[in-house]
Amino acid sequence: MAERTISSYKRLFEVRLLHHYWLDDGATVFDAIADLARKQARLLTYDVRPILGVRPSPSTQNALREFGCVFKPTGQGFVVAMPDSAVIPPSAVLTFVVSIADGQLFDYTALTLRPQRIYELTDPADTSPDRITYRYKENVPVLSNLTGTTRGAGTSVSLSLSRDIPGPDPTDQVEALVVSSGKLLQLTSDNPGATTQQLGASAADLPAYVSQADTPTIVPPAGIAGAPARGVALSPDIPDDVFALISLTAVRGDDDRFSFVDASGTARSPPPVYEVRFKNRSTIWIYRNKRTGVTISTEADPLPLTHFGNAGSKQKPSRGVIKAEQTGGKIVRLISEIYV
Repeated sequence: MAERTISSYKRLFEVRLLHHYWLDDGATVFDAIADLARKQARLLTYDVRPILGVRPSPSTQNALREFGCVFKPTGQGFVVAMPDSAVIPPSAVLTFVVSIADGQLFDYTALTLRPQRIYELTDPADTSPDRITYRYKENVPVLSNLTGTTRGAGTSVSLSLSRDIPGPDPTDQVEALVVSSGKLLQLTSDNPGATTQQLGASAADLPAYVSQADTPTIVPPAGIAGAPARGVALSPDIPDDVFALISLTAVRGDDDRFSFVDASGTARSPPPVYEVRFKNRSTIWIYRNKRTGVTISTEADPLPLTHFGNAGSKQKPSRGVIKAEQTGGKIVRLISEIYV
């Protein structure tokens, strides 16, 4: 009789990539939708795969294979499962590359006015034929369970891979998210003298959206000039098409809720569910006569772009028609033109 080996798997962790353009209901943030049945249905029909792709980095793919783990994309993000018999060391780091599947993502996602150019730099003092070329991609966020923050408390706590949203900084640009006096604000123009819109009276009651704080500072080697201020170094493990990086370490020493293994290296029960929240864009809606182009009316404040619902009382704009009005190179407002 032939031998048969049966392996039992358990979930190690889950990562949810939640974009509020596809979840919010007009001006109502998804988390604040009062109808629980409608809220659950919205989440069940949500599918991030046509929007963003996720895959393990090559080194992580090798590590998952070594541990016997399984990576599986889902409608909300991805899960990793491990065999019952596997042991993962507390220092293990798993990295996942997030890339863009929907080219229109930049039209309806806040903070996407930041370019993600690739820089190739060399040391001018090194004239050897095998000199090193350093490659960087600017404005790539790195989302980590070592620096992530929480929302809620107790059994309803959510684990965000984004850092706490920072306070105002003179270098902030339009669409930056900032916390001031406990309120969540979003810049509606560039600094200096940036105008802002209040998104919530208490930042702690709103999701921990991906913000400018999630993009790390680049420190190039001595002699390398011209590197972007923020972003990531590209390598065989971090490809050119990276839009964001997710970095998960097995154990977080200062907050075990973010760990995905216990002291013995086995999966925690229940496994952690990490969240990444992408903020939808807000624009000034301008209504124009479709025959003459003459302005009919202009909304007083920026309104959010959402697939569901209508933030205003009239026809809502297409997500793909966004204009940045500038004065002397400074963006003064983002507008959506609606021809009626």
